[in-house]
Amino acid sequence: MVDNPFYGPETQGDYKLHDLGNLILESGETLRGAKLAYRTFGTLNAEKSNAVLVTTWFSGTGKVMQDVYVGPDHALDPNRYFIVIVDQLGSGVSSSPQNTPPPQAMAKFPKLCIGDDVRAQHRMLTDLFGIERLALVVGGSMGGQQVYEWAVVHPRMVERAAPIAATARISLHQQVFVETLKEAITSDPRWNSGWYASGLVVREGMDRMARIVATLGWSTQFYQEERWRSVVGMSSLDDFINGVMKAYFEPMDPNVLLCEMHKWQRADVSRHAGGDLAAALARVEARTMVMPISHDGFFPPHECEADCRLVPGALFRVIQSPEGHMGLNGFEPGYMEQVDRHLNELLAA
Repeated sequence: MVDNPFYGPETQGDYKLHDLGNLILESGETLRGAKLAYRTFGTLNAEKSNAVLVTTWFSGTGKVMQDVYVGPDHALDPNRYFIVIVDQLGSGVSSSPQNTPPPQAMAKFPKLCIGDDVRAQHRMLTDLFGIERLALVVGGSMGGQQVYEWAVVHPRMVERAAPIAATARISLHQQVFVETLKEAITSDPRWNSGWYASGLVVREGMDRMARIVATLGWSTQFYQEERWRSVVGMSSLDDFINGVMKAYFEPMDPNVLLCEMHKWQRADVSRHAGGDLAAALARVEARTMVMPISHDGFFPPHECEADCRLVPGALFRVIQSPEGHMGLNGFEPGYMEQVDRHLNELLAA
């Protein structure tokens, strides 16, 4: 185990841990003493009909979702809804490589998939809150992959689904891209096959990974227009790479990121229908709104639209953001205005 304050309350704010006990994973291995980190906002009504589940993305935590997406001035308004934000397994806050005791610590942490996240979340929501119906499941990127999993596996429990900047099945392009991120970390000799004393020693590998993420996470327009100045407030390209991208990943744990990458590369709801994506998405009963980001290099709008056409009655709303996939973090005010407008439309249906 590695003590990393980045994943603790001093950085992540107030959250609770729900003890799941032993969780049998899709791989067949058992994650022992599994715990889910969660935070709630608002009040669950007597009918338990106003619950909203918010999921997290690669490298992101519940604190980011809380700060950017939840509040009385947003569609996810705690005055109207009981909002549950759950950190995915392997995220650093829930059960993860660096906080799990032996014999499943560090490099021996079990391999996870998106289905394991949804199975754990379902157990928590039903056991802890008695929730049998979700008014909305919403998340971006890997969080959106969890949304699709929820809608396919629990079609009668999900009333509305909003995957943001995500597809129901990972593309071959992304599989290759994510492999380069993994190699950036694991090629650092100080990674030591996942047995390091502190993630900070794996600095060269983490910095390489940060630069690679910067190439596709932000759009070409973001770079051409030097929007790192106007949107992010950095003085030069080097200032942006060092002060934003490398600084963003620096406090994180390498094994945590590798754990999430493994899930990212294998996200695919078609496995529930023998590899037939159309058949899997035909199971969705939720009122669904697919929301890609206009300049996203990870999940291009045309790939998201292809999924949308396979979901019965789904709506398609493109979020205009020259920032690309990293626009998910709400850097520009226009991004959240669009997200809130679209979610309000969905919630009114």
